Amino acid sequence: MVKLEEVVDEAFMREQEGPQDDDDWDTDSESETSSLASFTPDEETLYERILALQDIIPASYRRSFSAKASTATGWLKSGLVYGGKTLWVVSTSALLVGVPWALAYSEEQQLAEMEREAQMQQRASEFLTPGAQPGQPQGAKPAL
Repeated sequence: MVKLEEVVDEAFMREQEGPQDDDDWDTDSESETSSLASFTPDEETLYERILALQDIIPASYRRSFSAKASTATGWLKSGLVYGGKTLWVVSTSALLVGVPWALAYSEEQQLAEMEREAQMQQRASEFLTPGAQPGQPQGAKPAL
């Protein structure tokens, strides 16, 4: 069986060096307690109130909250960076591929419209001159 014995350190037993004052605490009227008595909460700013919460919340919770907040901010920053890069790639690709495609598509639509217009003019001319054969100039006689 183990027996424990308390050993008192001699450094704690000797008197402290320096001047010995037998006076009690100073109770001036200008001490901090009197300024606290005259304190009104309206004078306190929000920043000071948040700083005062530091004394209420234990250090382990503060460290945990700080670590989680820095992790969340890191994820948010990297997400914004990668999102911005992705947006840049998509927008420049759309401009480099989309604009020429849109121009070619509109040109093709114009050609198709011109062909339809030419066909409509041809039909209109056939309708107005029913005796003419297609491909034969107007006023020409058919060959024997």
